[in-house]
Amino acid sequence: MTEPNANSATKFDPVRAAAIEALILIQQGEQTERAVAAVTVSKGFRSLDMRFLLQMTNGATKMRRRLDHEIRFFLARPSVELSLKLQNILRLGFFQLLYMDKVPPAAAVSETVNLAHHFTDQNQARLVNAVLRSRLREPEKVRFVSRDENPVKYLGDYYSYPDHFVEYCVGEFGVDRAERLLKQYNNPPHITYRINHLKAKPDEVAHLLQENRYEFSFGKYLPEFIHFETAGLPMEAELLDSGKVMVQDESAGLPIRLLNPKPGDSIVDLAAAPGGKATYAAIKMRNKGRVTAIDKSHQRLEILVANAKRLGIRIIAPVACDATEFKGGPFDRVLLDPPCSGWGTAGKNSDLRWSKTVQDIANLVKIQSKMIDRAARLVKPGGIMVYSTCTIMRDENDQIIEEFLLRNPKFEIDSAAQFFGRELVNERGFVKTYPDVENLDGSFCARLKHRLEA
Repeated sequence: MTEPNANSATKFDPVRAAAIEALILIQQGEQTERAVAAVTVSKGFRSLDMRFLLQMTNGATKMRRRLDHEIRFFLARPSVELSLKLQNILRLGFFQLLYMDKVPPAAAVSETVNLAHHFTDQNQARLVNAVLRSRLREPEKVRFVSRDENPVKYLGDYYSYPDHFVEYCVGEFGVDRAERLLKQYNNPPHITYRINHLKAKPDEVAHLLQENRYEFSFGKYLPEFIHFETAGLPMEAELLDSGKVMVQDESAGLPIRLLNPKPGDSIVDLAAAPGGKATYAAIKMRNKGRVTAIDKSHQRLEILVANAKRLGIRIIAPVACDATEFKGGPFDRVLLDPPCSGWGTAGKNSDLRWSKTVQDIANLVKIQSKMIDRAARLVKPGGIMVYSTCTIMRDENDQIIEEFLLRNPKFEIDSAAQFFGRELVNERGFVKTYPDVENLDGSFCARLKHRLEA
């Protein structure tokens, strides 16, 4: 954690100071959630303070490339590398000026200068003051390359993404669709609840929310999901703590619809913790049958067990082991949701865009291929396997399935068109979702059937 300037007597906002400390930790490789936890552990911030802190930390992390691009136009020597402290003080100041309408520009400048006094020295505080005031006076100094001449650099600078992800999106979707997608990922994340049919009915939950004046909408594809536009967790004690709902994106429920579990089935979830999909399957089975939940992390399995207990689920059997070493089955249905790059959730995971590299995806593809081959051995003849990810990268999705089918002729695609319409299902029968369509996370899932022996 960064050390403040011990000689500074300037008053400063401790919430903004904590945001600076978190931003530095994130830039050094820490995950956002852990960085925020580390800098607030003994602060005693109110919930309102924490929301403000998270808005600044997540926003300035997401928009890092755009902020750095703008800052350069107001530095006397833009090629000189700034210290981590100064860099993140300027980013936080620019983020407030550009993206936080409720913070008056004068307050954004003065509070940022106070942080510079606290963390650095008089000279650097003067630089921060000059740069921010210059941005207020002359916003037209900021320039971007032509979108037509260099779409990758333009989109990367303007919407704040690494070139490799922008290149992928432009190649996959074309420039216009790529821009819509990148823009959508920058919107504030939404919260979705999944109603637990073991403890509540949709109309009961809807009535409670209406009574408390919450605006919401039911899922388009899975009606037991409820979408909110507001921040925070609506009616946390009454709904979440009681087990009537669980936080889960509607896209994460789609693989369970493809799995189509029935009461009495034997199911294995090979990367189960913290239990979103395993508990959904168990609820669909009406607490009849068995869901074997595999995860190599004891700690994450404990979270799964706690979630299952809160939801009133009795049929989940946790097993701590590596999925590639699990020996059991065969099972009626196998769910594999392997480690992936997570590029479908870039709107919710602010540090992801700077921490995931092209090499990471290549490494993950090897793991995913090994895991799907292992998962296939656990499926009964005539049984079903569903492969799902929360990424939009073709290498981790379509390519994994197509290469698996070449290696495993006993399996065939069982088209998802029997469960969902053509707006979700492509010509190969795979489900693909994107954040610019129905406000879902980006995701992929495929339903595969083990052929019965002739």
